[in-house]
Amino acid sequence: MGRSISLFAAAALFEIGGAWLVWQGIREHRGWAWIGAGVIALGVYGGFATLQPDANFGRILAAYGGGFVAGALAWGMVVDGFKPDRWDVIGALICLAGVAVIMYAPRPQ
Repeated sequence: MGRSISLFAAAALFEIGGAWLVWQGIREHRGWAWIGAGVIALGVYGGFATLQPDANFGRILAAYGGGFVAGALAWGMVVDGFKPDRWDVIGALICLAGVAVIMYAPRPQ
């Protein structure tokens, strides 16, 4: 489980960071270098999913989606000074609970 969680954290860094770089390149007019760096980071993110121990793409991607919600709020806090309200926090916790159920619930072999 520790390896899986580490992969989720690394993937979140590259997925959210890549999307942020593209955002900066387009919306903040920082240029093609930022956009290109974002596209590369998003490609690296895609590679992390293949390293998860579970072989079901749909399950992995669904779990990444829940982690993305919490990670995006954390990124906004650290990088952009975003102040989540209690509903943001509750929503993120619900998403993380969903990730835990999807990824780590006991399943018959």
